[in-house]
Amino acid sequence: MNDNRTAYRAEEYDGKISATVPHYGCFHRETIDLVRTLRPAPAKWLDTGCGTGTLVAGALGVFPQASFVLADPSPPMLAMAAAKLAGAAGRVEVAQPAASQDLNFEDGSFDVVTAVLSHHYLDLPTRKRATANCLRMLKSGGVYVTFENIRPFSEQGIRTGLDRWKGFQLREGKSAVEVEKHLARFGQEYFPITIGDHLDMLRDAGFSVAELFWASYMQAGFWALKA
Repeated sequence: MNDNRTAYRAEEYDGKISATVPHYGCFHRETIDLVRTLRPAPAKWLDTGCGTGTLVAGALGVFPQASFVLADPSPPMLAMAAAKLAGAAGRVEVAQPAASQDLNFEDGSFDVVTAVLSHHYLDLPTRKRATANCLRMLKSGGVYVTFENIRPFSEQGIRTGLDRWKGFQLREGKSAVEVEKHLARFGQEYFPITIGDHLDMLRDAGFSVAELFWASYMQAGFWALKA
């Protein structure tokens, strides 16, 4: 029985995710690089759907002036994050368990909001609420960065994408049974949308700029600005 919406329990997540999601480490490096370009000196950063805290662990040294708030609906994930970041306790706050759409920080609280592989578990109306709530919590001029699983535009694209994803996981040493079990979650336990739908959702939420900045296999990264 999982303690979160991912395929893995909190204590095994770090050891499993890189063999499951191609280029997973790039998500954090690219996010940090983008924030360094768009908002080089953020004062306050919210990482929603923070998982075990890996993104913030990487960002702490790059943004020495920033404080970070970590949020996730899973108490075990938050406990793992708190342990991982215990050495930075003065700069890191671990929020009470909550999903993005339910966070109630004040309007305009953050210079940066990030959401990495967290909103694709939501149905579309809830995902839109989560995105709008992330916008609400940003300061004017703030940057939102999200990485998500994506849905190709065609049925052939979906089949090809899943075949490539299967090949990646097998090459990483996962068993055929484990791989098939994971891929069967597509459209059943998590609900990817297309790149176009992602960009439309960001614009419809009210972001003044919405851009794709990274894509590979069946994952993509997006950034958006609040006017």
